[in-house]
Amino acid sequence: MIDKNELVRLVEEKLASSTNFLVDVQVKPGNLIVVEIDNDESVGIDDCVELSRYIEDALDRDKEDFELEVGSAGITSPLKVLRQYNKYIGKEVELLLLKGLKVTGVLKFADENGIVIVVEKMVKPEGAKRKVLVEEEQAYAFEEIKYTKYLLRFK
Repeated sequence: MIDKNELVRLVEEKLASSTNFLVDVQVKPGNLIVVEIDNDESVGIDDCVELSRYIEDALDRDKEDFELEVGSAGITSPLKVLRQYNKYIGKEVELLLLKGLKVTGVLKFADENGIVIVVEKMVKPEGAKRKVLVEEEQAYAFEEIKYTKYLLRFK
């Protein structure tokens, strides 16, 4: 079986000199290796090809055969690493909490403990006849979140 930790080391070694960063490495049954990378701007096909060739050259197919897929994190893929969260600060995201609740808001802050989003709510102030739109900050620890996705809207 191909060692995932060795693959992570290889990928991070290669990406250290670029603006790309590692999102995920999976070794699936049948030695299918799936590597997912991202960039603060965008990942080009050339970046994926270059990384794929680097991994191919570093691994010995005579010792253990494998299939390799290298791709970029899709715009609708869940965010997996802190650097992705930081990339989407100021953008609208959707959270699915472990308790089953979906929350939509603008990502305001992210660190190693969790995130803060700004949610718009309709609230009826005391003594008022109509509800008004207010913004509320909500903080969530990563342990509370099943997934976070960038919310792509076409207006």
